[in-house]
Amino acid sequence: MGLSFRLAFRNIISSGLRTWLTITTLSLAFVMILFFNSMYTGWEYQGIRDQVNWEFAQGQVIHPAYDKLDPFTIESGHGKYEKEAHLTPVLIRQANIYPDGRMVPILLKGIPADQQIVELPTQLLKESKANIPALIGLGMAQDNNLKVGDAILMRWKDKNGTFDAQNITIAGIFETNVPTIDAGQVWVDLEKLNQLTGLQQEATYLLADAEYNQTTNASWNYQDKEALLKEFYELIELKRGGSSFLYGILMLIALIAIFDSQVFSVFKRQKEIGTYIALGFTKKRVTFLFTLEGTMYAFIAAVVGSIIAIPLLSWLHEVGIPMTSNVDQSRKMGITVGEYIYPLLTPELYTKTVFWVVILSAVISYLPVRKIAKMNTVDALKGKK
Repeated sequence: MGLSFRLAFRNIISSGLRTWLTITTLSLAFVMILFFNSMYTGWEYQGIRDQVNWEFAQGQVIHPAYDKLDPFTIESGHGKYEKEAHLTPVLIRQANIYPDGRMVPILLKGIPADQQIVELPTQLLKESKANIPALIGLGMAQDNNLKVGDAILMRWKDKNGTFDAQNITIAGIFETNVPTIDAGQVWVDLEKLNQLTGLQQEATYLLADAEYNQTTNASWNYQDKEALLKEFYELIELKRGGSSFLYGILMLIALIAIFDSQVFSVFKRQKEIGTYIALGFTKKRVTFLFTLEGTMYAFIAAVVGSIIAIPLLSWLHEVGIPMTSNVDQSRKMGITVGEYIYPLLTPELYTKTVFWVVILSAVISYLPVRKIAKMNTVDALKGKK
């Protein structure tokens, strides 16, 4: 076995430029696979962390009449809830604000000012001396030219459908990567929203912590964080599929080069094959030797690619990949993305990539050398085809 490895290594190194062109292409494909998959893994990790910390908590208990994709359910999608230590209520109402005389439709959301389940800085609502203090996201503030301390007229409907209007005061502006709690939304203390609407102890959904027992509220719909993150997972997989086209082409070119090298070896090195057999090698062992030569392209490419990819991805994990040119448009589409994406190369991802590169190279290497098993030894020694 050791002899076969030494012979295979010597043979591919002696091929010169052809070998290094193949290795370069294969290692480039290897680096691209690691880069894109690490980038999407990092984005997925960041997105999950941000959405759990800012919006979903560990799950949500949702009123059965409320559908977040249907704005017409906001009016009726709320109800009485039982107070529980592991649940934090959120009430959603429709309203309008009038910055600079313009009418802007918003979602008016009430959450307890003393909550600690999500990272919304609701303590600012408790500290404010304003009549109706409110929180908005940075995107909402920039879109409407608002700043802390601004007073804006807001109009809403109470539980009887009667319109009312008062000034709200911007008590704080938070910055988040989660646009679904920022765009077109104003957050106020739940107790204050109850007073404004007359909806006492009612909520649209309840945020659950890690210790919540979902069987305690059977009449409402419980969704854990995995169910709430389903659309985000699907988006990441879609992006992975799109990028696989690029490194798939590079991988295909490298595998074609390996296949071509193996075909060339079988037809141009027949005397060498005959010599191996005459020296006592079985045809299976010669076939293994030539297959090993092709597979070694993948091993060397993995080493070269690792030398490039691991330091590069480690550095990018520290400094991040700027997304400033796309972040605003992505957030307007409701996509959770930070200004920087930090690639994350996991041992599982690295091992899986090496495994598939080596396996594909081994299969492609074996296909042309199957002819060796059918060769006549005497003809091979004479170099006959």
